[in-house]
Amino acid sequence: MKIFLDTIGCRLNQAEIESMSRQFRAAGHEIVAAAEHADMAVVNTCAVTTQAASDSRGKIRTIARAGVNEIVATGCWTSIQPNEAAALPNVRHVVANDKKDLLVPEVLGLPMESFEKEPMDRIPIPGLHRRTRAFIKVQDGCDNKCTFCVTTIARGEGRSRLLGDVIADVNAALAGGSKEIVLTGVHLGSWGQDLGAQHLRDLVNALLCETDVKRLRLSSLEPWDLDADFFSLWNDKRLMPHLHLPLQSGSDSTLKRMARKTTPDSFRGLVQAARSIMPDVAITTDLIAGFPGETDEEFSETLNFVREMNFSGGHVFTYSPRPGTGAARMKGQIKLEVGKRRNRILQAAIEESTTSYREKFIGQTMSVLWESTTEYGEYGWRMEGWTGNYLRVSAIAASPRWNEVDDVMLLAATDGLVQGDIL
Repeated sequence: MKIFLDTIGCRLNQAEIESMSRQFRAAGHEIVAAAEHADMAVVNTCAVTTQAASDSRGKIRTIARAGVNEIVATGCWTSIQPNEAAALPNVRHVVANDKKDLLVPEVLGLPMESFEKEPMDRIPIPGLHRRTRAFIKVQDGCDNKCTFCVTTIARGEGRSRLLGDVIADVNAALAGGSKEIVLTGVHLGSWGQDLGAQHLRDLVNALLCETDVKRLRLSSLEPWDLDADFFSLWNDKRLMPHLHLPLQSGSDSTLKRMARKTTPDSFRGLVQAARSIMPDVAITTDLIAGFPGETDEEFSETLNFVREMNFSGGHVFTYSPRPGTGAARMKGQIKLEVGKRRNRILQAAIEESTTSYREKFIGQTMSVLWESTTEYGEYGWRMEGWTGNYLRVSAIAASPRWNEVDDVMLLAATDGLVQGDIL
């Protein structure tokens, strides 16, 4: 069959459809770039916000309209609303997160043993999800009880993948030509806690020592899982100088209502420790505007703290109550228009520090891994890709350089991109 894979949401969802891609190919099927060419589609859904849930439903309907008669719905939204997912057009299978690892063998009617041989080399998924970077799932689930988060309900308890399995997946991705590996998980920093006396630093050290990875990047890390010594890992320059540390709020009282295991003071200390090892590290974050009970004073504390931290980027979400979470039952729900206004103010603060961060590197030469290539008429090919510290760079090349790493002189920052010249 021809299979179309699509996903909404986090990098973990991306890692999961990459794994499904390998399994479908191992069984002799073809992964296609567009739904209209497919016999079957798999959609990995998201439920982190009401918008993500709506996008998930919309994605399934769009694929059905494209003529795909057999759709498999899986992921977080599907796990929370299985009956609603089953009622969508052309959905033939609904697979909850706890059964997702068995999705491909069960849909194809094959024993799991047939997929447990040597892993196939990674081939990037065609279409919109054709990433040069390989997203590797190392952990799933979460034992935290953040009051706003529906993911812990959808994903279940935290559980780590065995070190040997992760190494095998990384080697398969490297054998397939991947130049950068991104480690993903719902609660990545908890890796190893259920495997005995192991920590994420042990996994990172093993990958740096036991594989030929050239660029290794970590996805989101909860700040309470890290200590100052953790950042000594970045003395190995193969580890990309980018940390995504979700803050959610810069107000101590709001963080307590969120049940976050951090404070502004401890977060500040962690950022200072990281910057003492990596002065130019990119630190990005997540923020929630309009959390229940958020007063004007608490919002001002968050805004001032965000300005102090000088983040290199971030995502701001307007709070939306998610079914089954503690925050949805809290008193003091904020009016949507107030949350959206606060969101815009936080976005502006983030954009200001992002612009300042980018401009620091103008005139410097940095290595860029190219992730997209489009023809640019008589001028050649327009390339876009990422530096190690997560600057998105655009340049013109005489020939397509997809999945190649080049030294690039950074010339100017415009519209969320840094323009550069390939040296």
